[in-house]
Amino acid sequence: MIGIVVCCILAYLLGSIPSGLIIGKVFYNKDIRQYGSGNLGGTNTFRTLGVKAGIAVTLADILKGTLAAALPVLFGYEDFNPLITGMIAVIGHMYPIFAGFRGGKAVATSGGVLLFYAPIMFLAMFTIFIVSLYLTKYVSLSSMMAGIGAVTYALLSTPRDIPLIIIVTLLALFVFYRHRANIKRIINKTEPKIKWL
Repeated sequence: MIGIVVCCILAYLLGSIPSGLIIGKVFYNKDIRQYGSGNLGGTNTFRTLGVKAGIAVTLADILKGTLAAALPVLFGYEDFNPLITGMIAVIGHMYPIFAGFRGGKAVATSGGVLLFYAPIMFLAMFTIFIVSLYLTKYVSLSSMMAGIGAVTYALLSTPRDIPLIIIVTLLALFVFYRHRANIKRIINKTEPKIKWL
């Protein structure tokens, strides 16, 4: 029991590592919370610091979710569902103790959890995101579409994995909640679009 609690604490601390803040301050001498949307996630990093930094932060945020989901296995608790520690890491990413509880929007870290637990679902979610991004040029909308796609995939998968359905639904709800301001801007047609090279 103590080991499981340790896994959960470590998962939250992993999720709380503010990749965008660290890369911004160490390599660019910028606090990205003071630029753009003020968000610590990959999208604001892309817009504020550029492509290289954005890719680095996105990959780091994905890795946080993957590693957190792997913790029960690494600690020898194979019977403990890795989706739980993964979800805790996502909460840490959204509300990081190391960054004043102001974090990212749950997308990349949620993807990292699925990368460990259900790699095919991760690839499907990533494909939906890229296609939606190409068609709409909205990162926020594409993130939410990927969330809907993940829930749909979980519901249609056989054999039915109830824990996966529950956790993926919660992660999708996190994504929608964290994008509530973006939803308003999309409706008002004031949400910024990306520019394809």
